[in-house]
Amino acid sequence: MKVTEHIKNANGKTQFSFEILPPLKGQHIQSIFDNIDPLMEFKPPFIDVTYHREEYVYKELENGLLKKQVVKKRPGTVGICAAIQNKYGVDAIPHILCGGFTKEDTENFLIDLDFLGIYNVMALRGDAVKTETYFRPEKEGHAYASELVNQIQELNQGNYLDDDLQNSSKTNFCIGVAAYPEKHAEAPSLESDIHFLKKKIKKGAEYIVTQMFFDNEKYFKFVEKCRNEGIGVPIIPGLKPIATKKQLNLIPHRFHVDLPEALILEIIKCQDNTQVAQVGMEWCIQQSKELQKAGIPVLHYYSMGKSDNIRSIAQAVF
Repeated sequence: MKVTEHIKNANGKTQFSFEILPPLKGQHIQSIFDNIDPLMEFKPPFIDVTYHREEYVYKELENGLLKKQVVKKRPGTVGICAAIQNKYGVDAIPHILCGGFTKEDTENFLIDLDFLGIYNVMALRGDAVKTETYFRPEKEGHAYASELVNQIQELNQGNYLDDDLQNSSKTNFCIGVAAYPEKHAEAPSLESDIHFLKKKIKKGAEYIVTQMFFDNEKYFKFVEKCRNEGIGVPIIPGLKPIATKKQLNLIPHRFHVDLPEALILEIIKCQDNTQVAQVGMEWCIQQSKELQKAGIPVLHYYSMGKSDNIRSIAQAVF
């Protein structure tokens, strides 16, 4: 079932969803199930599975020269999605990136998903690899998420890259895209960011999931700006409870979001990470309840492979 259909069928009730990471290469898929199992009592209509692109590492050879090697540390997104749908009967949503994909790679990736009965995708540009300052698309790939959305929508119309395959079998993907209530790090302004978000919607995206935020007012203002610009699709808030003191510096640096002063002060007063996790959960619970009261259709939680704190939050909210 499509994400938009799940929202429509909920009849105004706020639903619970979450996002997981593929396990590190060498780990068993049971590690994924162990984190999903405790959350199934809250009846998530869908579960997102992130995609992690290649990294470049340099290994020293016996002659002293360095050899560049491509490594994928978290493979398995498609397999995990298929396993989730088979084991739990819940729609799984793979993330698909511009980075690391040619257009041909993208088409084949989508064909695999279609054959597996996976009909929701999250279309993202993706970040630059760690060895690059700025994002660089593949030679025959997409530079922007809007281009990726357009290719998926073309496949939904039965239009393939090969001209001889035009008007062939149609796919039926529901396309989600990302948005940033505090603007994307590379955007010159929030207004310009919304301009390009609107472009993704015009290309065929049907729902939006936001970057994490810790101040609901920023989300509400962002939604208002989007509606004023004619963006009418569901805007699902992304939420993450802070769990360690390290994240106090890491989250603003990596995700370019602000933390409210009140939350910062509460975390600084904590003696250990057990106390930090409790503060983070309580803050996220209050955020969730306010959003739920406002009639938000889905609350989406970034679990980062850990379910204990997400489960505690869900118990208090749903």
